[in-house]
Amino acid sequence: METSAHDDDASCIGEPLTVLGRDGARDEDAHWERAHRSEHYFKPGLDYEDYAPAYCVGYIGHAQYGGRFEDSERSLCANWERIKGDSRLSLDDALLAMRAAWDRMDGRARTAEKPDRPSMAVALRPRAQLPADRAVEAARQ
Repeated sequence: METSAHDDDASCIGEPLTVLGRDGARDEDAHWERAHRSEHYFKPGLDYEDYAPAYCVGYIGHAQYGGRFEDSERSLCANWERIKGDSRLSLDDALLAMRAAWDRMDGRARTAEKPDRPSMAVALRPRAQLPADRAVEAARQ
């Protein structure tokens, strides 16, 4: 069975933060890995690994900042620059993926606000080595 760093609590660092939680981040990663090729902004020749950091900035950013994407865009762009790693996306292309992840989380948060649905936000200390963790660390700096 393939493991994800979301499964390993041993690499946790930092103070507790309110973010998606391990399962939420794993679910988002799995969703975007399946769906990224069908998004209108997908460019042939790029891989999920190119898009993954942008999705993480989007969904972690929504968990951290909430509200409107436009109000957080400057911070999200700074986070992208810090965590993009080897991604071949331009900032403009990354913004499209960030926005898609943000909008997905916004829709999920609205569903979670209904009385019969629990909130997705839980306290979790960030771990190093994952795009989501780099996004969290970048936002803290």
